Amino acid sequence: MKILVCISQVPDTTAKIAFSENNTVFNAQGVTYIINPYDEWYCLVRALELKESGLASAVHLVTVGKADTEPVIRKALALGGDEAFRIDTDSSDPSVVAGQIAAFAQGQGYELILCGKESIDYNNASIGAMVAELLDMNFLGFAAKVDLAGSTITVNREIDGGEETDSCELPVVISCQKGVAEARIPNMRGIMAARTKPLKVIPPAAVAQLSSIVAYEMPPAKSGVKMIDPENMDELVRLLHSEAKVI
Repeated sequence: MKILVCISQVPDTTAKIAFSENNTVFNAQGVTYIINPYDEWYCLVRALELKESGLASAVHLVTVGKADTEPVIRKALALGGDEAFRIDTDSSDPSVVAGQIAAFAQGQGYELILCGKESIDYNNASIGAMVAELLDMNFLGFAAKVDLAGSTITVNREIDGGEETDSCELPVVISCQKGVAEARIPNMRGIMAARTKPLKVIPPAAVAQLSSIVAYEMPPAKSGVKMIDPENMDELVRLLHSEAKVI
């Protein structure tokens, strides 16, 4: 069984965010990029675990991006991926990203495609379902645990008030969240091996863009904190009624 892991590049969570051109373009100057944590910590590591246990023969990586994404995909190779593919285009439209991944994966024999539940920059949580639809594959979303027995995949999902267990037959696309696996750190051997592992650049397919970003907006600055004397409960109740907001 071949596994395809979708890798996306996102800004480091500590990066200072700014916009340019009248708030229509993300200003990437000085921003450090990382592998999307949901892709790295959970999807990729679980795929590697399945390979190490003999349930998968190869773990391939795919990303949609320009040449500046290659350091990120090389890190994913250093963690243990066998081969990587970079689709040479860039888009903030999830339908374009999903369309490019699906066009690449079509006919390649991938029985399991893993992606993070969402990217930490746009938080759309839509790529996995779109890829599954375009490839006419089963889809299981927001998995906190992924197990494979023969040709049957089983996932556990957290739901309001409990946990849900779902299963289906391969092939399947799964979006993963916290709990699927424990994060790994690439070792020196993996880092050195990643330099020579195949990273193929794939020309983009003709995929229609369905959405575009009109403008970015920073969240409002946090307001000050009002300190209330613990003996003055009446004032606390008044403020909760008159000024407190439910978010």
